[in-house]
Order: sequence, then C-alpha cells, then structure tokens
Amino acid sequence: MASTGKRGSAAALTDTFFTVTELARDLAVTPRTIRFYEDKGLIAPRRAGTMRVYTKRDRARMSIILRGKRLGFSLREIKDYLDLYDMDPTQSEQIKMLLKKVHVRLEMLEDQRLALEETIVELKDIEEQALSALSQEAAEKKAAG
Repeated sequence: MASTGKRGSAAALTDTFFTVTELARDLAVTPRTIRFYEDKGLIAPRRAGTMRVYTKRDRARMSIILRGKRLGFSLREIKDYLDLYDMDPTQSEQIKMLLKKVHVRLEMLEDQRLALEETIVELKDIEEQALSALSQEAAEKKAAG
C-alpha cells in the first residue's frame, strides 16, 4: 500500500512512494530483505529526511528481483538484466539476454529433473530390496521357531 503522505516528516510524499515497511508488506518479504537488495545495489531508494522512500520503479525492480531469485537466477544475473533495462529503452537486448538465461536455466532444471528421477528409481529399488530382506528374515525365524 502506498503512502498517503499524511505523516509528519513524510508530508511531501505522494501515493507513488512507499516506505520500507509498506513495500515489504506489499511484496510479502521482510524489510531486511529489501535492505539486502539495496546493499547489493539492485535498488536505490530516495531519502525523505532519515526515512528511505521507494518509488514504483523500485517496487517493479523488487518484483523482478524476487521472481528471478524464485526461478533460480543469481544476483549477478538479475543485476545484469536490470542494468540492461536502463541502457536499452527498446528492451530488445534485455529480452535477448532473458531468453538466453531462460534457456540455460531450463536445460539445467531438465538435467536436475532427470537426475532426480533416476535417484527416485534407485531409492525405490533399495527400499524394495530392504523390505524383501526383512520379510525373508522374519519368515526364516518363523520356520526355525
């Protein structure tokens, strides 16, 4: 929720600015998360006195950062992507870079999925062997007893 500008030192704010608390609440993250990305240079809030204020642009950048992290991209990759936006108003270079990174990420996830499927099959086989061994041991004890 954007600031209404009705608070003391924030009187100059319009509804296009957010406090760190408002931005964190809107994005379902902690204020510490926002400050972390600020420290990494991915967003750069303005100041209203001693208070940080975030623009709609900062909010949009945070949304891209959070989505990128959720999809497994590194902070370096996200920063490169965001930097391209500032350099290329047509966004064509940004889109090309995004496609390249998406293809690489998809290949990596496909490889991981195949490895997981193989591991699951192997673990199920081990489980079956272990259950069979326990069952056989119980049958032998019963026959001997």
